[in-house]
Amino acid sequence: QVRLVESGGGLVQAGSSLRLSCAASGRTFNVMGWFRQAPGKEREFVATITRNNYTLYADSVKGRFTLSRDNAKNTVFLQMNSLKPEDTAVYYCAAGGRLTTWKNLYDYWGQGTQVTVSS
Repeated sequence: QVRLVESGGGLVQAGSSLRLSCAASGRTFNVMGWFRQAPGKEREFVATITRNNYTLYADSVKGRFTLSRDNAKNTVFLQMNSLKPEDTAVYYCAAGGRLTTWKNLYDYWGQGTQVTVSS
């Protein structure tokens, strides 16, 4: 059974940092990434990474967020710095075989973790 389990969300003040983790079990994936969904909005791409550490970032998070992975632990980490109130959303881990920013091309999803940034 394939599972993606996120952790690390929380409530922080603007300018603070958080580190999200996503641990995959059941199989390994070429690509693992993060999307987020704010209330009343579409789920949007945040960042993604391949097994050989090639990364893509949304323009809104470039320079503030860093995505990394530990292949031995089948886990990815999203380091989020200089958080802004507009980063508030439920963050979802996703996994699949293709390097893409399109959410529909990811095969597996986690349950989501809430990130709230107060001003």
